Amino acid sequence: MSTQTRVALAPRKRGRYTVLPDPPEHRDMPQHKHITNADTTLRTRYIDRPDVYVDGECYLCYDTGDLTLYPDCMVAFGVDAEAIDEANGYTISEVGKPPDFVLEVASESTGQRDYTDKRVGYENLGAGEYWRFDYTGGAYHDRPLAGDILVDGRYVDMELREEPGGMIWGHSPALGLDLCWDDGRLRFYDPVAGEYLRSHWESEADREAERQARQVAESEREAAEFEREAERQARQAAEARAEAAEAENRRLRDLLDTLRRQ
Repeated sequence: MSTQTRVALAPRKRGRYTVLPDPPEHRDMPQHKHITNADTTLRTRYIDRPDVYVDGECYLCYDTGDLTLYPDCMVAFGVDAEAIDEANGYTISEVGKPPDFVLEVASESTGQRDYTDKRVGYENLGAGEYWRFDYTGGAYHDRPLAGDILVDGRYVDMELREEPGGMIWGHSPALGLDLCWDDGRLRFYDPVAGEYLRSHWESEADREAERQARQVAESEREAAEFEREAERQARQAAEARAEAAEAENRRLRDLLDTLRRQ
């Protein structure tokens, strides 16, 4: 998901793939932070994999004649991620395969379409898995979390589990990760490593903590430097007083010697 504003263009050929136009902008802003969280978390997961494409809020189509679907996040393995990214969207007939994972985050205006029309649309495109996340807990979707997997060309509901504390989760074979609805947040759990992936919010918190730690370290460095400067000035003052006292002592000794000789 690019952080830059893309210029809306008619589909045109550039390089390997046709460059797609920008889809309409989201008018529902509350879900945007959850989209960013999913996108950045999965991008970080596959940052060293040029054969893994992660993006969202761009068109997904079989060919350029039908630009109706633009998932919030999608992942495809075994592709040229850079070439697809340059195309500003995912054209299945050109890439040669559908994405392996698609995610929609609930919004007030499109929530019902996510689990009805879009489900059919992604099924027809052959997207391997289709997941839906509703941060409200079900006000916009039919469920807080849902996942479908393609079996013989049709979507089949994936098994989800609910923990006593209210967490709902299911496993994505495509990603090898568990998707978790956790108190209105979408989290990704790596069952092999036995840990959650660092989320966008946690990464932001880490960066803020690092920034504050740098500020504290800088303040401590400045305080230590101030203390060293104060000690240096105190030593200089003491040395100056000692030199002045020694000079006065020499003057008095010279005066006494002079008086004795008279």
